[in-house]
Amino acid sequence: MPHLVILYTPDVEADADMPALCRALADTMIEQRDDQDRPVFPIGGTRVLAYPAAHFAVADGSGEHGFVYLNLRMAAGRSDAVKKRVGDALLARLKRHAEPLLAKRHVGITLQIDEAPGQVYDGKCGNLHPLFQP
Repeated sequence: MPHLVILYTPDVEADADMPALCRALADTMIEQRDDQDRPVFPIGGTRVLAYPAAHFAVADGSGEHGFVYLNLRMAAGRSDAVKKRVGDALLARLKRHAEPLLAKRHVGITLQIDEAPGQVYDGKCGNLHPLFQP
């Protein structure tokens, strides 16, 4: 973890460059530092995934309006200040990326951050994390 999932109406894809957005947001997450100047997120656990919605209804149903929903899920343990800095940094990067899209059409954009307190189960299997250990 962290996992950032992006759901969007397919009509925004032509003007949004979703692969570039995914990379930009992943880089933003990796750049974040806590109050002791340590990385907030592990490189090997950082994932950004984007999915167009197969079915959707937005606003008045005219078909002229798009939507992009981003949800960052992270494990518990970070301070409120760090979580706010992460959210502010992601939103700033998102706004820069979305400028051309918003100049062309009306699109609702939401970024939410959820913390996973009291996880019941968090199983992991893989060999990606060791690649990025100092």
